[in-house]
Amino acid sequence: MKHISLLIPEGETSLSNIEATFKMFTKVNEALARVGKPALFEVKLIGLNRDPRRTHLFTIQPDLGLQDTFQTDLVIIPAVHGDAEKVLEDNKDFVPWIIKQYKNGAEVVSLCIGAFILASTGLLKGKSCTTHWLMADNFKRMFPDVRLLPYKIITDEDGIYTSGGAYSSLNLILYLVEKFAGREMAILTAKVFEIEIDRVSQSPFMIFNGQKEHEDEPIKRAQEFIENNYQDRITVDQLADKFAMGRRNLERRFKKSTANTVIEYIQRVKIEAAKRSLENSRENINEVMYSVGYSDTKAFRTTFKKITGISPLEYRNRYNKEAVAL
Repeated sequence: MKHISLLIPEGETSLSNIEATFKMFTKVNEALARVGKPALFEVKLIGLNRDPRRTHLFTIQPDLGLQDTFQTDLVIIPAVHGDAEKVLEDNKDFVPWIIKQYKNGAEVVSLCIGAFILASTGLLKGKSCTTHWLMADNFKRMFPDVRLLPYKIITDEDGIYTSGGAYSSLNLILYLVEKFAGREMAILTAKVFEIEIDRVSQSPFMIFNGQKEHEDEPIKRAQEFIENNYQDRITVDQLADKFAMGRRNLERRFKKSTANTVIEYIQRVKIEAAKRSLENSRENINEVMYSVGYSDTKAFRTTFKKITGISPLEYRNRYNKEAVAL
């Protein structure tokens, strides 16, 4: 039987992460019991100690504390909301325990912004991970030695698993159910909990807000120019002339300040505008394409899919209320 340690961190812990994780693993046990097979999972709630934890509206009673002696196979870190620096400070006592479990052979999982606690252990150094796309810039600033893939739903590397934002954590738990209990059980679980199985990207849900939390004022003005004139053809040379910078200097400073190249930034602003039109207007795909400054259908569709993970038509069918009603 696989022992699962579901952590109950200090702070505003995600109850949905805890409840859904507990239920999905225990429902697998129930399904196995119905066909006369033994349980696969033993899920225990682990706190810093055994004292009840008050989180927002509810109180959680840990089964075990870090001072207890037990062996675990899988450590799961749920999301904890609030200021990331404070969350890490409040939960620093979990860090050596998590490291010890990993070194002793346990695998480690973070759900959504639980990735911040996981990254604070150093176990992600040089590895890939994902987290909620809204927290990507903050994560990169705090953990520059981690290879963040904010468009991913799931990462799996060297016995460390991470999930994207919010309810995409369900996809990671489903992934683990498949790994430990088989594909047939994963499909059954997906049907019971009504989860879209094999979803791999959170790109369709991402909203691009230009990174302006920097002090380079000329670059901020260049960003604002792009955002106000995305319908037009904008070149790097044009921006360099307009803001009195050499091309190489502009590109270097732009990448440093925004984490995007100039061309990437222009593309993302245009595609974000296209997404809004596809969500709210009656324009067809070509009309939307022209309205955001593209004239090449192939280039527009390729760029759109690269950024969102799906085609413009799929996006419109998924998020436009009138299209959904058809």
